[in-house]
Amino acid sequence: MRTLIFATNNDNKAKEIRAALGGDWEIKTLREAGIEIDIPEPHDTLEANAMEKSVVIRDLTGMDCFSEDTGLEVDALGGAPGVKSARYAGEGRDFSANISKLLQGLEGQQNRKAQFRTVISYVQGGQEWQFEGICTGRIIEIPRGTDGFGYDPVFVPDGDTRTFAEMTMAEKNTFSHRKKALDKLIRFLQTQ
Repeated sequence: MRTLIFATNNDNKAKEIRAALGGDWEIKTLREAGIEIDIPEPHDTLEANAMEKSVVIRDLTGMDCFSEDTGLEVDALGGAPGVKSARYAGEGRDFSANISKLLQGLEGQQNRKAQFRTVISYVQGGQEWQFEGICTGRIIEIPRGTDGFGYDPVFVPDGDTRTFAEMTMAEKNTFSHRKKALDKLIRFLQTQ
């Protein structure tokens, strides 16, 4: 079994990644690898933030690792919250407040198209590769569901009528931006 460090302390993201990978890989979060740092996300793009995290952890541990950065990009808001999705309503990463701000910004808007976009950065030795996954959908007016995390209660993927928060993990993974990016990473790893 191959071990990879996932440069995150977000247990929800780690749970999604493990569910998508199955039992062939051991994924360790930063906390599980004994790394107690919070890596800043200072950049204006998902790509640069993802690379920042994976390179920092590779330099710190010398191990192969990957990271990801995900943003919700809403058409009517010019792509916002985008790279600032986790901190949309402030530095506290309060997704209830983030959802409220998002819904306020969309009041009266007919165009509710949105997409989740994930960029995974994988670092092996001195090289870095990136893999992107996109899930298109729309933002509903009233949150529904109790599963998932982040913006899941207000995002309905194209091809379904339920929010991500109304789906099981397996159901969400049939649409998931993170799963699509991860599938590309897995195909790449299988060639290594």
